[in-house]
Amino acid sequence: MKIKFDKQQYQFDAIQSITDLFKGQSSNVSNFTVSMGDIVGSEVTALGVGNKLELSALDVMENLQEVQVRNHLKKDHHIQDWNFTIEMETGTGKTYVYTRSIFELNKLYGFTKFIIVVPSVAIREGVYKSLQMTETHFKEEYPGQNCHFFKYDSSNLEQVRDFATSTNIEVMIINIDAFRKSFDDPEKDNKANLIHRERDTMNGMRPIQFIQETNPIVIIDEPQSVDNTATAKKAIASLNPMCKLRFSATHKETYNLIYKLDAVDAYDQKLVKKIEVLSVTSGDDHNDAYIKLVSVSNSGGYKAKVEIDEQKKDGTVKRVVKEINPSTKSNLFTISGERDLYKGYVLEGINAELGNESIEFANGRFLKIGGVIGGLDDQQLKRLQIREAVRAHLDKELSLVHKGIKVLSLFFIDRVENYRIYPEGSSWEKGIYATMFEEEYTNLMKLQKYHTLLEENQYIANPKASEVHDGYFSKDGKGKYKNSSMSKTGELRSNKEDESTFELIMKEKEKLLSFETPLRFIFSHSALKEGWDNPNVFQICTLVESKDPLTKRQKIGRGLRLPVNKDGIRQYDQNLNILTVIANESYHDFAESLQKEMEEETGVKFGFIEEQTFATLTIEDKETGKEIEIGYERSAEVFAYLVKENYVSKNGEVKEKLKKELSEEEFRVPEEFTDIQYGITEVLKKSIKKLPVFKKDDRVDIQLNKQVFLTDEFNELWDRIKYKTTYSVSLDSEKLIEKCVEKVKKLEEISARKIRTEKADIRTERKGITGEGKGFRVTELKEVKRKLPDILRYLQDHTTLKRKTLIEILIQSGRLDDFKKNPQAFMEAVVKIIHKEKQSMIIDGIKYEKIGEQEYFSQSLFEEQELIGYLKKNTIEVSGEKSVYNYIQYDSDVEKAFAEDLDKDKDVKLFVKLPSSFVIGTPLGNYNPDWAILLDKDGVEKLFFVIETKGTTDLDGLRNRESAKIKCGEKHFEALQTDVAYKVSDSYEAFKEKVNY
Repeated sequence: MKIKFDKQQYQFDAIQSITDLFKGQSSNVSNFTVSMGDIVGSEVTALGVGNKLELSALDVMENLQEVQVRNHLKKDHHIQDWNFTIEMETGTGKTYVYTRSIFELNKLYGFTKFIIVVPSVAIREGVYKSLQMTETHFKEEYPGQNCHFFKYDSSNLEQVRDFATSTNIEVMIINIDAFRKSFDDPEKDNKANLIHRERDTMNGMRPIQFIQETNPIVIIDEPQSVDNTATAKKAIASLNPMCKLRFSATHKETYNLIYKLDAVDAYDQKLVKKIEVLSVTSGDDHNDAYIKLVSVSNSGGYKAKVEIDEQKKDGTVKRVVKEINPSTKSNLFTISGERDLYKGYVLEGINAELGNESIEFANGRFLKIGGVIGGLDDQQLKRLQIREAVRAHLDKELSLVHKGIKVLSLFFIDRVENYRIYPEGSSWEKGIYATMFEEEYTNLMKLQKYHTLLEENQYIANPKASEVHDGYFSKDGKGKYKNSSMSKTGELRSNKEDESTFELIMKEKEKLLSFETPLRFIFSHSALKEGWDNPNVFQICTLVESKDPLTKRQKIGRGLRLPVNKDGIRQYDQNLNILTVIANESYHDFAESLQKEMEEETGVKFGFIEEQTFATLTIEDKETGKEIEIGYERSAEVFAYLVKENYVSKNGEVKEKLKKELSEEEFRVPEEFTDIQYGITEVLKKSIKKLPVFKKDDRVDIQLNKQVFLTDEFNELWDRIKYKTTYSVSLDSEKLIEKCVEKVKKLEEISARKIRTEKADIRTERKGITGEGKGFRVTELKEVKRKLPDILRYLQDHTTLKRKTLIEILIQSGRLDDFKKNPQAFMEAVVKIIHKEKQSMIIDGIKYEKIGEQEYFSQSLFEEQELIGYLKKNTIEVSGEKSVYNYIQYDSDVEKAFAEDLDKDKDVKLFVKLPSSFVIGTPLGNYNPDWAILLDKDGVEKLFFVIETKGTTDLDGLRNRESAKIKCGEKHFEALQTDVAYKVSDSYEAFKEKVNY
């Protein structure tokens, strides 16, 4: 199997945010020459070929701010040591983004030297595997751009020389430990990294010097684990990077943020799986003395933590964790709020010996870690978790096997010996979890429900229970599996044993996804905390006792990627893209702690806004037509209004009043802010939105309502909207020329290219030539004779317009002197204007035509669609008299309210939420309208509508892509000529008023 790679718009947005940092750099397709033999974007040095940045820091700062405004991010005013941050949620393809960015930076500007720095050998292997998997894909996307990638290997340092001297794209993947140690004076340290030592085979030079001469673009993968110390930062600086691109989902330090796709954005855009939680906990009936031993300690005196039922002052009983000790807090009767059930439970002894932790009471009762009195003991709970995980897995297989999607489940366990035991003098034996798994798996597979899995032969020769599961852990020198080690701070250490385990998994990703491999259930202690991204993990089960070295985000991160089928094609159906977490805590506790982790790891505070929150909202400047940000001062005015109206507190906490108005679509702003009403509303909605975590108990299967589906009314409605269309675009070239000329004339003055001069002291020593910078100056380049690029070729390549049209635009604009002054900046500005005007005219001039009577969407779309919803979260129940489904799944509060009103209105005879596969083609991608409805007017006239629900009906207030797709929707339904009216509405009430019903 080979995994296919899609082109996703959000990934292109991230890539463009990177490439636009260097706008104004000589283009790789231009014919600029400074001196004979120079390569665009590169320069020949004493040790090889290096990247050459022509732009000044001021130029890059201007580009940076433009990118930040476009992406609605806070503007920076300093280039922070040439660091640029890209934040992308786990599972959204950051490795693909930075790999494609390498090709784009070479294509646009000719840069050739790149270094990917990773935190561990494990992730290095994962990145290398990703580059192997995408190699063919990028050869097809970028023909002729030769790219050589390799893993840094201290035993083969000649690779470094080849890296420096090659004129192709060179990508080195290196883990931070390979060059972090002893780079100041390696001769004094026998353990110094070899990369810093002089080598005879390199003419007495150090390998690091060859790297420094290339002025590489350094890509830091997971910087929170790479340059998280002063030494690591110094090591990164020793590479002499042209710039540093920092990629992670959880940055601890954010420098010059240029692109942000956080967890909430990823879920909203359906780029990752939904999360549902299946809780397996013992019942809280409080009728017996309940005691669970959580932990013991002898630090600062013997003590233990126990979970008990405590009676509060108001008489209610809550399950809480209490600390007890032999001296001051030993009697559970007192500690429990004097509940009679706990009489006689007086602490008498504590054993803190590792592996034998336990406590003993005066009444003779005894508890080990995880042990329970008065409820399900820990092993019973673990067995139930394993059973439910296997059941969830098999249920998922029933729905996905026929679609060619292999299902994987992942178990995180507390200690290796619970899965695999190594008795002295004999071979390994199954641990308690392995035994439980095989028993539960065997019992479930006997059920009639799952026999079809065997009948369809998706299990090769019906494998035994022992063949479908395995464990991936670190190994010690004797070949035994062991728990991963932890540092004093509680962080997992990466070691050689971990690395061999990681390599096995990462190098066999496609094999693991094949139905030919019976392995489906994977047990791991901590080896899969990062770097493993198999997309088909659908279940994650957490079998932990007390201390858990992995966060919830790390665990669920292993299962967020969208799955692929047996042909390697990515699947986007949100009704199958569900990650089920089988947790040993309540749904509420799981969701609460996950949100808390997100706040701690990302710095995002849910439910808070700041004075500058709205500063990056943009409006169109009426004179220039450019998008400009409203700025800090106007943002502060919006914030002050919200405080004054008691919508938010002075410290920015959103109050219930605002939450209520936002959810009911009643929030309005005063007249002075109406031009940014939609933007303000969207920002506020996002600020109060939390990561959606669904409760499996609330899950419902959405069924087709055949009583409505088979009616004449439905057939009548469907016959009016089902036909497909094709579109054509005709551009009025004269009008396009006129509009472009007008905008080019209004371009701000193009400044001349700038030259950066730098003073440095040069030292020649036996170990090499070094330099120390003393200062720099930026000056404009005076008019000199030089070969100008072929502007018509450049504009043609980037706009696809005819040469004649382009000549007219350039001549009529009267701005060709600007081209001579700074060719690259002028060409880029003209391309941007042409793109904007062309897109506007394409939408205005688009024409739809019905293809024919035989080209239409079949009603089987409804029967083929498998829908899953969650009550109270994204689904409501509707009556069975007029809806095609028994439940309606909604994407927003506007849709929810609309569905409720449709269901209540007696004039509505039929309504349907259109399937996701019902799409209209547009130049901006497919468009899926929301609703189709049939109204009965006074019993004598039937009215048919297709409705798009939005938070506003002002198309100018919507994002350009949204409003453009809506305009295309209007023209599509006009072309059908079937008396179906297409409407945009923000509420059902407003819709009925508009149609004069």
